[in-house]
Amino acid sequence: MSRQRPALPNRRVFLTGTAAAISGLATPALAQNKDTVEFEPELGTVRHNISSFRSLNWQPYFGDLRNGAILVDTTSRALHYWSEDKTTYKLYPTSVPISEELTRRGRTSVVQKVEGPEWRPTPSMKKRNPEWPDYVGPGPDNPLGTHALYLSWTYYRIHGTHDTRKIGRRSSNGCIGLFNEHIAELFGNAKVGTQVLLI
Repeated sequence: MSRQRPALPNRRVFLTGTAAAISGLATPALAQNKDTVEFEPELGTVRHNISSFRSLNWQPYFGDLRNGAILVDTTSRALHYWSEDKTTYKLYPTSVPISEELTRRGRTSVVQKVEGPEWRPTPSMKKRNPEWPDYVGPGPDNPLGTHALYLSWTYYRIHGTHDTRKIGRRSSNGCIGLFNEHIAELFGNAKVGTQVLLI
């Protein structure tokens, strides 16, 4: 008569649960395999967001690192930065556009750096939200946070945010948002001419 061994817990489930418990203690930029349930009212859906903050190599995305390079992955909601001399690599969690319609992908570059940016809604934002102000100066109410990298695409920015709830979510009108401390660091590393690729 053969004895059946009791079923052991699935190793993958155990490891995933352990990683999730550990990642809850990690800093946002280092969190691994964070699985969250997110309700997106604009789309009327509940979705699972599995963000994988893992380091990447620049070679599949850029031919060289002239002027440095920024890769924004809108799926994993992460921004990667490599310095021209290859000594600095940074990985930051981001906010991304609320819909595919507002998401732009492709190659661009940093054309201007602004500390304490001013904000004006785009014509399409104003059409969708007529109650929004026409202008917000630098400060704690500014949607662009403390620093902004202006891209060669009209109206597109990589910027900070004072509303930290937006990071890791589909919450922007087209721009890429970072925690203010992260955009300040990126602002110090990036320069006018830094290559940018959004995927």
